[in-house]
Amino acid sequence: MSTAETRQQALREALYCEHVLAKSGLGVVTVTLRTDAPALMQHYPAGDVYDPASGAQYYYHCHAPDSARDEHGHFHCFLRPDGAEGPIHHLIAAGIDGSGRLARLFTVNRWVTGDAWLAAEDLIPLLARFDVQLATPDYLANRWLTAVLAFYRDDIADLLRERDRVVESRAAERGKDEVLEDRSLEYLSERTTRLMPDQPA
Repeated sequence: MSTAETRQQALREALYCEHVLAKSGLGVVTVTLRTDAPALMQHYPAGDVYDPASGAQYYYHCHAPDSARDEHGHFHCFLRPDGAEGPIHHLIAAGIDGSGRLARLFTVNRWVTGDAWLAAEDLIPLLARFDVQLATPDYLANRWLTAVLAFYRDDIADLLRERDRVVESRAAERGKDEVLEDRSLEYLSERTTRLMPDQPA
């Protein structure tokens, strides 16, 4: 299967998951949270979602309202290539708007998630391994998130490379470890996104 065909298949799967959930008045956020009043910064579901077969892991959380963005919260996506006891690497975050739709993809500084930092060129090969095939907290939400990362794999790779360029440019003045722990530097790269049926491959 070509790259274009793989991307279109991923797009179809993501839209199908949204469609099935919407028929029941649900969305990927509502079935992940399972509460109408989520606590700020708390991981949903508790303990995160982890697929031992692939090493994929994620959680959803909400920040305080941001006047600059219509964003309810976001999914933080990780991979543990050596299993549950091995290092964890942050791949990407997927921002969700107030209507429960995908709004942006973005990378964050190391202090945000406390993961084991890897250079972009080491992280990019791990993107293909993000695959959550679990019934909990919701099978459709798991497949939706997997499909989103598959559809946007090239975009995520670009965002990871941009993330590294931002860090390296600042590290020339202050040192890399200081940059990675700079609390004033949270988002390193981002791209507005929207899943649409006619989105080009």
